[in-house]
Amino acid sequence: METAIPKATLIDPLILDGRALTLAEIESVACKLRPVAIAPEAIIRVAQSRQVIASILETGQTVYGVNTGFGKLADVRIPAEHLAQLQTNLVRSHACGLGEPLSEPESRAMLLLRANVLAKGHSGIRPELLQLLVAMLNAQVHPVIPAKGSVGASGDLAPLAHLALVVIGEGEAVYQGRRMPGAEALSAAGLIPLTLAAKEGLALLNGTQAMTAVGALSVVHASRLVRFADLAGAMSLEALKGTPVAFDPRIHLARPHVGQIASAANLRAILEGSEIRESHIANDPRVQDAYCLRCMPQVHGAVRGALDHVASILEIESGCATDNPLVFAAEQGTGLGIDAEVLSGGNFHGAPLSYAFDYAAIALTDLASISERRIDRLINPDINEGLPAFLCADAGLSSGYMIAHVTAAALLNECKVLAHPSSTDSVPTSGGKEDHVSMGMTGALKLRQIAHNLELILAIEMMCAAQGLDYRLPLRPSPAVARAQATIRNAVPHLDEDRVPAPDIEAVARLLRSNAL
Repeated sequence: METAIPKATLIDPLILDGRALTLAEIESVACKLRPVAIAPEAIIRVAQSRQVIASILETGQTVYGVNTGFGKLADVRIPAEHLAQLQTNLVRSHACGLGEPLSEPESRAMLLLRANVLAKGHSGIRPELLQLLVAMLNAQVHPVIPAKGSVGASGDLAPLAHLALVVIGEGEAVYQGRRMPGAEALSAAGLIPLTLAAKEGLALLNGTQAMTAVGALSVVHASRLVRFADLAGAMSLEALKGTPVAFDPRIHLARPHVGQIASAANLRAILEGSEIRESHIANDPRVQDAYCLRCMPQVHGAVRGALDHVASILEIESGCATDNPLVFAAEQGTGLGIDAEVLSGGNFHGAPLSYAFDYAAIALTDLASISERRIDRLINPDINEGLPAFLCADAGLSSGYMIAHVTAAALLNECKVLAHPSSTDSVPTSGGKEDHVSMGMTGALKLRQIAHNLELILAIEMMCAAQGLDYRLPLRPSPAVARAQATIRNAVPHLDEDRVPAPDIEAVARLLRSNAL
């Protein structure tokens, strides 16, 4: 995934009030630097929930996370004079993330999602904590958050702890392209760190925002790739002199899955007006194409459906209160007494997301698989409809795109390994108190890598298809395919003799990332 943040911003701010956000809204803040503001009514709700916490402290009640230890230590009562230190200790002790940091867009998405769920008013924080998170977003102070260390319950504790470190002036952040201590980044942006009050450390750490952030941006990426898969498949079909008959709308109305219908319509539009097709329509001895060409609407469409389902879960999660305990102020209609207004539950458990990420991983891996089959069909002289072996004119002296296909096979193998579900595994933690966890962050990181591999496999297919189309001249493909081929040719010249293919693959992948195609 690209980590660079553009300088341009959208003018209209995204107003946070705790409602569900669309993936497009999340992307606009995470990747396009859209500014963020807090709805006035959200500030009121946050202040009301904070008053509930203040009342608990005044009356000396014992409430988990407010004046107790955490996890296995929940039965330990903490004296009032140590409550601020309790929250700071919580943040420091949980900042146990390891590995490469999340990208800056992923860090921004985490800040956005955490701020949005705090704006629901169920977390018992002070308004100034919410305001600081939004100020960090708008000032582009991006916490450095290691990717590994979350088991997805009690939420993404380690990643969110690294985010919280910057809030209190510790940890590290990236500001104006430079990695620096968190306190220095806040100061450079004109912001002041907070000393956490009772409940606030737990409110920052308990939640699913790391897995939601990584998963949301991965699904945005994947949703673009599934549309590029239609284009890649159309280019391959043209190069292989295939038939678009299998995309006839009557076939798909007889099996009306929404994604299948959309993919078939997209393929018909891309392939319209092809000279290559017209050249063999009257005397084609083949009855039908191989599955990797004929069944594109069924496979690509099913992937679309899977991603739509996963997107709906992510959008619901973006507006969910996922910390523990949750605060329900009387003004919010509970009608309950103080002793019943702070309720312990398990909304931090990442199961809904974990299952969804595994589903998406399986779907994207199959999309990579059908693309790899088309690559093989393009280069394999036994089945490539008269194209040169390995798409090179001097096969033998040259290897052409033989090893490009090997690379696609290697990437596909990695996808297949990563598609093994993480949600079916659980390792008890916290002395057995947290005895069933979701592994949702693992699922999100796997999905991110699979999407990246898929992008490279599609780039290889498009590179090979463009080469195959060159050998069909003077016959021209459809106008849409011709435009795609011309865009690729501006970045990657025809392969006349062997050269290093890795830069060519990366160049086509950059075209996919930039939406130039």
